[in-house]
Parts: sequence; C-alpha cells; structure tokens
Amino acid sequence: MKIQHIFFDLDNTLWDHRRNAYLTIKDLFEKEEITLKYSIDFEEFHSVYHEINEKLWEQIRDGEIDKEYLRKHRFYDTFNRFGIDDLELSMFFEEHFLDKILNYNFLVEGAEYILEYLKTKNYTLHIISNGFQEVTERKCILSGIDHYFQTITSADSVGVRKPEPAIFDYSLGLSKAKKEESILIGDDWIADVIGAQQFGMDVIFFDVLNENKEAENLKVIKHLLQIKDYL
Repeated sequence: MKIQHIFFDLDNTLWDHRRNAYLTIKDLFEKEEITLKYSIDFEEFHSVYHEINEKLWEQIRDGEIDKEYLRKHRFYDTFNRFGIDDLELSMFFEEHFLDKILNYNFLVEGAEYILEYLKTKNYTLHIISNGFQEVTERKCILSGIDHYFQTITSADSVGVRKPEPAIFDYSLGLSKAKKEESILIGDDWIADVIGAQQFGMDVIFFDVLNENKEAENLKVIKHLLQIKDYL
C-alpha cells in the first residue's frame, strides 16, 4: 500500500535539540559566572552534561526512571562530577533550562525544506516524540513548523515512550492512519527504528551520528534532504 502518513520524531530529527540545549546551558553558565566561581571550563562541563543527559534519556526510554528523576539529576550529577554538591544550584539550572531553551529554536539542516516538499506531495505529517508534553507542542509552534502537522503525540500524553508499541498505536489511532500506509522517520536506533519495526511499521533511520547500523532492507539517510530518495 502506498505511503500516505509520515510520522516524524522531533528532537534531533527536526528540532535541533543538541544545538539549542548547548546555547541555553552556555547562557546559564555565563550568567551564573560558573567559571569564575568554580573554575570549570564550559566545554568540559557541557561534555559531561551531554554524557549524563543522554544516559538518563536512555533510562527513561527503557522505563528505568521517570522524568522527575531525570530533571533532578541531570544537572546535579553534572555538577557533582566537578565536586560541587549543590542541589539548589542544579535545580536552578534545570528550571531555567526548560524555560529558556525555547528561546532557541534552530531546526536541523533541511527540516523546513523537506516538510514543505512532503506537504506539496500531499503526504499527511505527524509528530511522535518521547519529549515532555509541556514543551513538545511549544517547540513546534515557536520554531514555526506546527502548521505542517495534523497530529502531535508526546510520550507523556500516552504514559509510555518509544519503542513501546502503545505510543505508535495511540498516534496512529489519533491520526486515523493505517500501519501499512505509514512510515516513521527518526534518529534514535532503539526508540525509532527498533520501535517502529517491532510495531510493524516502515521506518527511515536518520543516522545523524554516523552509527552505521545495519539491518535487512533498512532505509537510511544522513541528511534530511535524502528523504526524497524514498518518498
């Protein structure tokens, strides 16, 4: 059956979370004069934060922790790595991070072009995100891409995260789409690729980090414009 519905992951597939987060944390770091107070280099701090945050998101995806644990620990554990045990400081960063990150709304290169292209091809577009419900829609609105999507599903509204089949089932139900006429595009090997495949849905792996994963008949892109090779 011909593909009619395209489901996108949001963070780091369309909305450039890595870049937007980097700039937001840099602002907070400089505003609070962390280098001056604690002699910590920002690039080193961000590298540690990125490592810790990625691991925590993997644990959320796998159901090992909840978002409250992540929100308490990602900055706390980062500061702890530099010998600073200060919950108040880390929660200040957390609260202002979630608020200020939406001041930056850079998209992944080619995102707006490919969304416009797919719209002109009469595909119906959707979002399935593992992100927090309170920011998923605002990211789409503030970056100016919300009008491309018929439905936006965030994990919080379902109570489970990709790769769990229930979130795919919920999103397809919301969109009134059939599995066999749908495809997912995402950058996370487990959440997006394994999740979609186990659900029985076609998938394009956006291999933005050059993981070079291999699977039978797998569709892979390194740049969003390469979606045109498949759709």
